[in-house]
Amino acid sequence: MHRGGKIEIRPTVEINDTEGLSLAYTPGVARVCEAIAAEPDLAYDYTWKSNTVLIVTDGTAVLGLGDIGPLGALPVMEGKALLFKNFGGVDAIPMCLDCKDTEDIIDTVLRIAPGFGGINLEDISAPRCFEIESRLQAQLKMPIFHDDQHGTAIVVLAALLNAAKVTGRNLSDLRVVVSGAGAAGSAVTVMLREAGIGEIAVADSKGLIHVGRDHLPPAKKYLADRTNPSGFSGPIANALAGADVFIGVSAGQVPEAAIASMAPDCIVFALANPTPEVHPDVSSKYAAVIATGRSDFPNQINNVLAFPGLFRGALDVRATCVTANMKLAAAYAIANVVGKDLSPQHVIPSPFDRRVARNVSAAVAHAAIDEGVARLVP
Repeated sequence: MHRGGKIEIRPTVEINDTEGLSLAYTPGVARVCEAIAAEPDLAYDYTWKSNTVLIVTDGTAVLGLGDIGPLGALPVMEGKALLFKNFGGVDAIPMCLDCKDTEDIIDTVLRIAPGFGGINLEDISAPRCFEIESRLQAQLKMPIFHDDQHGTAIVVLAALLNAAKVTGRNLSDLRVVVSGAGAAGSAVTVMLREAGIGEIAVADSKGLIHVGRDHLPPAKKYLADRTNPSGFSGPIANALAGADVFIGVSAGQVPEAAIASMAPDCIVFALANPTPEVHPDVSSKYAAVIATGRSDFPNQINNVLAFPGLFRGALDVRATCVTANMKLAAAYAIANVVGKDLSPQHVIPSPFDRRVARNVSAAVAHAAIDEGVARLVP
């Protein structure tokens, strides 16, 4: 499947004679160039800009493989472009950068950005990914989206909304413990708080994050100030006792005894791939709903449920950014697709359910319009 790559560029018009050549290229194209130079927004109408996303990586946090460099990352970026097109009808171009410096990455993307309608940041390690995304969004009036953060958070929230229904709980009732304070863990935590989660605590490789812990970097200090009101400290097991939800977005293993100490009918999302933080065979002894990042178990948390439809909706209304409400709208749209098929083994729709991208696109577009970040209102 991968031999020769997984994507290609194809023309959208045919050139069969001299007249066609003169229209598509010189001299006919000059009129379009002059019009765009005079009125830059016309680029959305007369070039690929309105439907094309740049996928940017430096290869420092690829899947669970870590820092394998730009060439090692290219097969993943090609796959991402394939999914953009198949599920959202969005054209995407992989750009694997041979640099790791934050300033170099930002400068490079800023220079390339004019030819694209949005930027999908991918597999850039934390904490640099936070600064890169925020600074690019501050300087570019287009959707900037770090999928490792927000794509994961959107799908986790969608699944949790339905898992709460299955177990007869409200989001505001849930006490959640997140394993992992990197890109995904931080974004999941922020999104759950925005959705109205009851209480949440976050753990990293050194244990639970709390306001009394010394030497926290800025991103983790941000989490400490906004989570763990009960002040749990020490190993993650200390917070899991009596907790309703475990969300794993790290490679750290969690002992069976810690899962056994959770509340009855608990919810376990062990999303590390390929080896979950706790195996589903173990979780099933204690949990009412289980999700993983794998396709060979029910309830796969797969970012493809989010990013194609999100960019489709954002591009359709020429959104200047991706807001928190646009991401929340995407999560609710994904959750609603499940509908009457809701069950412990089906809290999230299949990536191949074509309603997903369509519904996410519509929800995101409407949210962008409502928030006033849409430049085109159909």
